[in-house]
Amino acid sequence: MLNGQKIGLAMLTAIVFSSMVGAGIFSLPQNMAEVAGANAIITAWLITGVGILFLAGCFLHLSRLKPELDGGIYTYAKTGFGDLAGFFSAWGYWLCATIGVVGYLVVAFAALGSFVDTPNQVIFGEGNTLWALLGESFILWLVHYLVLRGVKQAAFINLLATLAKSLPLIAFIIFACYAFDIDTFNTDRAGTSLEVPFMDQVKSTMLITLWVFTGIEGATVLSQRAKRRADIGRATYIGVILALVIYIAITLLSLGVMSRADVAALSNPSMAGIMAHMTGSLGKWAISIGLVISVLASYLSWILYSAEVPYTAAKYQAFPRIFTKQNAQGTPTASLMLTSFTVQLCLLMIFLTGEGYNLLVRISTSMILIPYFLVGAYLVKLSFTQSERWHIKAVGLGAIIYGVWLIYAAGIDNLLLSLLLYAPGLMIFYYSRYQARQQTLQPPS
Repeated sequence: MLNGQKIGLAMLTAIVFSSMVGAGIFSLPQNMAEVAGANAIITAWLITGVGILFLAGCFLHLSRLKPELDGGIYTYAKTGFGDLAGFFSAWGYWLCATIGVVGYLVVAFAALGSFVDTPNQVIFGEGNTLWALLGESFILWLVHYLVLRGVKQAAFINLLATLAKSLPLIAFIIFACYAFDIDTFNTDRAGTSLEVPFMDQVKSTMLITLWVFTGIEGATVLSQRAKRRADIGRATYIGVILALVIYIAITLLSLGVMSRADVAALSNPSMAGIMAHMTGSLGKWAISIGLVISVLASYLSWILYSAEVPYTAAKYQAFPRIFTKQNAQGTPTASLMLTSFTVQLCLLMIFLTGEGYNLLVRISTSMILIPYFLVGAYLVKLSFTQSERWHIKAVGLGAIIYGVWLIYAAGIDNLLLSLLLYAPGLMIFYYSRYQARQQTLQPPS
């Protein structure tokens, strides 16, 4: 890795924050209000807040206990539980990241569609029309070219975009604080009109809250590109705490501006609708522009992750060795090409099937459940094996409990869906092992 391509604390933190605070936050008020009342939403954020801090603690402690393990999620699973577990972690994470970036592009063009579409002429629709496909494909290959120029350059652009997208979010929170009405917030706090039991409401929010926090591992995925090892844990915690505060504020304040039923009825991005309710069309424009900037920044972060995982796994012979190729700027070229072609294929499928953002969220989040669970399990195994201090063991156990709860809350349908997507990866794994054995058997030249 070239020294000039190393990333500092500010850029690492921006990547973590930007990958978490992306498209999801702009649809979050409607997504949550649609399935839960205020009481269940508060409970869900308490569970998520504690659980996600445990998970962040796992990345922090593992980066210190095992500083030699670069690549984060993949190497933790491989070292702790063997080659196959490592591969499944890398495969699941790569699919989560890749499908996630498809979702970012789709929701960005859906936001544009809310302005340019008319009842008589649908141009972008829900991000799944021909014009949306062409626009999404243009951005896809433009970012592909940008990342080829070097990871550090891409990370710096991401830092600027993260600062730019934070402004409309802060503006929304300020306006929502001013417009907040406690009587509106207390209307149907229990979500009685949903006719759904309280715990089912809480469970229904779990994949949503996990989705908006995927990206927490960004600093560890790019760990071998960090200037200082200590920055990995710091960037993770700073990014998580900032994101958690913003998510809770936006979700709960929205329910004090409009009733739960009204928020649930909004089209996405729902933040734009709430801002229009408070400030008129100018506010809606500001939020929508912020959404586009946010999506592009998060897209850039996730492309970096998606390209990094096959590259790291290939170095350990879990992916075919072609994915170890890098250019002069230190960008994993073959891995990046695999990711970009997969995104292009998914965009084409979205166009052909007419599906939208919500399906992509469900699929992407389902794929991250096993990789996150294995991170907590590895910290538990390591902390007990090495007789680490009790609080390190507690962090690992807390992350495991959170992981089990997420798997339970996801439901059998989402688990079966994730298993279907894990199965094809076995062919890649066994081919990679065959390739490694053949290389070992070849006589030295």
